[in-house]
Amino acid sequence: MSTYRVAQVATAGGPFEIVEREVPEPGPGHVRVAVDACGICHSDALFVEAGLPGVRFPLVPGHEIAGRIEALGELRHHPDWKVGDRVAVGWFGGSCHHCTPCRQGDFIVCENLKVPGWAYDGGFAETVIAPADALARIPDALAATDAAPMACAGVTTYNGLRRSSARPGDLVAVLGIGGLGHLGVQYAAAMGFETVAIARGADKADFAKRLGAHHYIDSTADTTVADALQSLGGAKVVLATAANSSAITATVDGLSHRGELVVIGADADPLGISPVQLLMSGKIVRGHPSGTAQDVQDTMAFSALHGIRPTVEVVPLDQAAAAYQKMLSGAARFRMVLATR
Repeated sequence: MSTYRVAQVATAGGPFEIVEREVPEPGPGHVRVAVDACGICHSDALFVEAGLPGVRFPLVPGHEIAGRIEALGELRHHPDWKVGDRVAVGWFGGSCHHCTPCRQGDFIVCENLKVPGWAYDGGFAETVIAPADALARIPDALAATDAAPMACAGVTTYNGLRRSSARPGDLVAVLGIGGLGHLGVQYAAAMGFETVAIARGADKADFAKRLGAHHYIDSTADTTVADALQSLGGAKVVLATAANSSAITATVDGLSHRGELVVIGADADPLGISPVQLLMSGKIVRGHPSGTAQDVQDTMAFSALHGIRPTVEVVPLDQAAAAYQKMLSGAARFRMVLATR
């Protein structure tokens, strides 16, 4: 029996270790994917630290997977996949098909969502077994190391913008230009929005402009973020990628009438928003989850068409521990990606 390597943690909060396992065969409705690259997302910490219910150890995290199908189970409902196809698997790692959201066709909010690294072993590995409904086809123009982060960071920002109320020409602000935001700014500009990047420090202005931002707001300046947005006419949409509730709250008064705050940055602290801030101007606050496999495929196609790529640091699988710590520290620029080949 041949073997493959994984980077796993044996206990909650424990260290990463490289372990060899026997290569499994995919069951009905599943495929085996040879992993070429896997992004490291901040959400992986929820699993490594057992911050979510039902996490089992030893655990192999990783939900930004790019690779190639190397074996097929019985695919009665997904006959179009074949060995050798380049595929990505993201936060959406499959759905149950029977809960109320699934029956309504809203698969990304499935009550039993199969997130890789939570529902089954993730992509910090040379091989992954995944449900066929989780697969997104990777365009030829995208390298695996670029495609992997798009399965979570990319689709979350892209989908958050395209499903917002903004239309081409509207003022759209992206709060934060880190792992999520540096993609969000590129997508916003490519979608035809008048794009504002918001981050800490004047030194990020040039980088924001290189990403395509038309305006830059330094959140540490004397002028408040809300006043700065209003001086530009008010934002139709703020895409809040920064995982900082106080920073997110500071943008609300910068929204235009009927403006929309789309929250994708995860912070456990509550937002400090009063009903009065929302009522008079009809403002909207909503959370936005990632996206289905089709949404991931759309994200990659759009990225290939417009030349949008994540900024990545690529390291080999056996350096997973150091790469994970670099992600946690905030020192990554901007997505850490593990490569198996």
